Amino acid sequence: MIVSAQVEAQSGAPANSPNPDAICMGCHRGIYEKYERTPMARGSGPAVEGLLQGGFLHAASGIRFEVFLQDGKAWMSYNRNSVSESSNELIALHGEKQLIYFIGSGHRGRTYLYQESSEWFEAPINYYSKRRLWDMAPNYGASKTMPAALPVDSNCLHCHATAVQTALPDARNKYDGLPFQQGGIGCSACHGDSSKHLAEQGRGPIVNPAKLSPARRDSTCLQCHLEGDVAIYRSGKSLAQFRAGDDLADYAVYFVKTSAESGGGRASSQYEALLHSACKVASGDKLTCTTCHDPHNSPNAEERVNYYRSKCLACHTGSQMATGHHPEQQDCAVCHMPTREPTDISHEQATDHNIQRHPSTTSSALRLKNLGEADELLRVGNVPAGDREFGLAYAELVERGDRKAGEKALSLLRKAEKDGANDVQVHTQLGVLEQMSGDKVKARKEYGDALVVNPYESTALGNLAVLDAASGRTADAINLLQRVVDADPSQMAAGLNLAFIECKVGDKKKALEILAGLSRFNPDDPTLRKFLASGTYGGEHCDLR
Repeated sequence: MIVSAQVEAQSGAPANSPNPDAICMGCHRGIYEKYERTPMARGSGPAVEGLLQGGFLHAASGIRFEVFLQDGKAWMSYNRNSVSESSNELIALHGEKQLIYFIGSGHRGRTYLYQESSEWFEAPINYYSKRRLWDMAPNYGASKTMPAALPVDSNCLHCHATAVQTALPDARNKYDGLPFQQGGIGCSACHGDSSKHLAEQGRGPIVNPAKLSPARRDSTCLQCHLEGDVAIYRSGKSLAQFRAGDDLADYAVYFVKTSAESGGGRASSQYEALLHSACKVASGDKLTCTTCHDPHNSPNAEERVNYYRSKCLACHTGSQMATGHHPEQQDCAVCHMPTREPTDISHEQATDHNIQRHPSTTSSALRLKNLGEADELLRVGNVPAGDREFGLAYAELVERGDRKAGEKALSLLRKAEKDGANDVQVHTQLGVLEQMSGDKVKARKEYGDALVVNPYESTALGNLAVLDAASGRTADAINLLQRVVDADPSQMAAGLNLAFIECKVGDKKKALEILAGLSRFNPDDPTLRKFLASGTYGGEHCDLR
């Protein structure tokens, strides 16, 4: 594990200092040395130290990606020299990004982070360890262009690094300095602040998850190992604020669709499946993640079968079970926890934690409905959730294409607002839903209320600008869109809208400057390319020359 102390003035590369967890080794050497070899401990760090050099040609986009070391720095290049297979246009594309951090231990895969201006982004490619190959990041395999720059959100970093910083208010991937202070998951992620413990020679207080209430104990693992179909954060809360000993339910509510209630479809979240297993139902709070998994140690390939078999036999006792139950197959998981192709990670398999006596031979991924289909949402676990949380969850399904969820989301959020919900998420989503339903007056009011809470809320600013432009209030629209672009120059929709309006009012130089700025973040965006090439945007035309 690595601490990133500062950013070098020119390169942005992190300078390293000693591992802060090494002080724990004085009393816990055995645990420390084993833990340092686990995937969690190696979840992130400087890109140069975790560089996996290689490359591939992405057939759908015609782009060749390469990851390489040059002059002591890590780089990703992207190049397309000929006609794209997905179109008949000759669109050359050349560029490179300096990679600053790696994310992912390499157990399943690895990707990298880079910095553009003051914002942090994730590379659009991943290394998949099981197949030993480079490919596009999940969900981008069929993309016909290079994906848009992927913002690095602190809620995502929380599960790969330690001392993650809260993003600045103007953009979710802009930080006051480095995005995190320690590579990998450090001791403090599960045991909290150790300063008092150390000051009193190991006799001071420190968090021991095993001694917490069941909800807080389980939260120690679930802060990273619970995803659900939808995650809704409590008002004013962020996962980056979670500290060992907290109850995760105070920070977020997780939902699954009824079609996926039994879980098992996501490699990064098997807890929903475990809740429905006979083992969990019979054991209740007694069974937790650490019943079977040692958080400080990962058994190697030679130890794995006997290690997990011993966990099963701790409950499934009796000589018949130990010696007579399929003695030819010592790996219990082969029959009762088969590996599945997950829905969230390409080129990967995950152990199905549904723990069925006779598991279906059908992949869990095939049993899950498409997120675009109408479905009910259920909370994961016995977690309190009101109209606000359910309303925001259904609103997120609307964003993913489930238009039937819109009426339910609108009704729930109206009730939540009437009962006092006054946070930026509620107002923004209500504005979107009111605008979709055709009530521009109510939408305008909700966007205005959202901007009172957070003047940088980009969706509210951008959509309010659209309403202003449609009603002829061009100056107001320009002002709102400029606020979005000034705060976050990677915002494509706002930038394109602003450039088109500036072109229409005659400031073509300003329009071209805005488009050039957008090209730094998303050089292969087809709408941007079309606008620059022909002056066509949104079915309208404005000559940029």
